[in-house]
Amino acid sequence: MNRLRSWSPLYRRLLHGGGALGLSWVLWGCAAERAPDSSFVLLDGSTLSAQQLQGQVALINFWATSCTSCVAEMPDLIATHQKFKARGFDTVAVAMSYDPPSYVVNFAQSRQLPFKVALDNTGAVARAWGDVKLTPTTFLVNKRGQIVKRFVGTPDFVELHQLIDKLLAES
Repeated sequence: MNRLRSWSPLYRRLLHGGGALGLSWVLWGCAAERAPDSSFVLLDGSTLSAQQLQGQVALINFWATSCTSCVAEMPDLIATHQKFKARGFDTVAVAMSYDPPSYVVNFAQSRQLPFKVALDNTGAVARAWGDVKLTPTTFLVNKRGQIVKRFVGTPDFVELHQLIDKLLAES
């Protein structure tokens, strides 16, 4: 967790000056990092801890209703969730702290999001996951609770599906 936080300035420099090569290095660099010990407050008021996701492959997606890329990728996130959920895959969409809760609830209901949606009213979850500021930012976590990949921007869903398939096959 501390290593992810300390990468934030490096990560920003690589994004602005390092181009695709720098971004690839950052994505590779977070392999085998433990998912932070965080709790998600879901729209129904219940809480879900990152530890409760262990034993399954999980996609943690930081997004906002005001983010056009986030809104555009939602159908692909829905399709990904539907494709893999029966095999031990879960998705948590974490709305950023600046997103009004009523907008998030309306979005989730109107689009019938089939996965867990969390509110991060204080920004604590985004900070715990490496001080996420850019949306969409998506983490893929394996069954052992390790971050396997971090996507900034819309993921390549073909690549993502292949990686999820591989992780689900692991014991």
